[in-house]
Amino acid sequence: MNQVDDATPMARLLVVEDDDTIRETVAEALEMEGFAVTAATNGRSAWDLLSRDSYDLVVLDLMLPGINGLDLCRQLRQGSTPPLILVVSARDTETDRVLGLEVGADDYLIKPFGMRELVARCRALLRRQRTPLPTTSSLEHLDLQLYPGECRVTRAGIEIRLSPKEYKLLELFMQNPRRVWSREQLIEQVWGVDYIGDSKTVDVHIRWLREKIEDDPSTPAKLVTVRGFGYRFG
Repeated sequence: MNQVDDATPMARLLVVEDDDTIRETVAEALEMEGFAVTAATNGRSAWDLLSRDSYDLVVLDLMLPGINGLDLCRQLRQGSTPPLILVVSARDTETDRVLGLEVGADDYLIKPFGMRELVARCRALLRRQRTPLPTTSSLEHLDLQLYPGECRVTRAGIEIRLSPKEYKLLELFMQNPRRVWSREQLIEQVWGVDYIGDSKTVDVHIRWLREKIEDDPSTPAKLVTVRGFGYRFG
């Protein structure tokens, strides 16, 4: 059996797919690459597994009996330490992809897909998740305080819960106040140079972050859009 690279040692993956052929093929391909794979045939059994045990990454079909993939994404995002989620779906419109990202997916892969691309995306997601950004004692801006060593953020002295990507975005912005970042630069810094998915995920995560750090997310004062260029903090 092949082993995954050092960035993803014995990662635990949950494959959620109701089609027997696709589920077995995906599970076998991932196992051959050295991942520890568990499979579920529907949303309910997947939720039961996720409630009892922890997984590094969930490969998730959207069209599932019981709890559908979108609802499962929403439920997972409400947890304190949600796993990475790679959606695999035959829904291939831009609206479908954006919706998948909005409800919590970290990447979106359209069916049919090749096993090599699936494995590459899983590895890329796990690698980025385990690559820490440079740390310092603390970062402050207005009512926000970020503690890199603790991966913790407070607003007006009250701790706020951020997803890993939201935290990494905020840390990057606070380390570089007033700098304008394009979507492509943010993808490279936070998602990694080997990111394959849709750049619209940046806009989705920016919107989520604004909802947690702005007084009025519809008219942001801390994290602003620089039209035609990207985003600036401060």
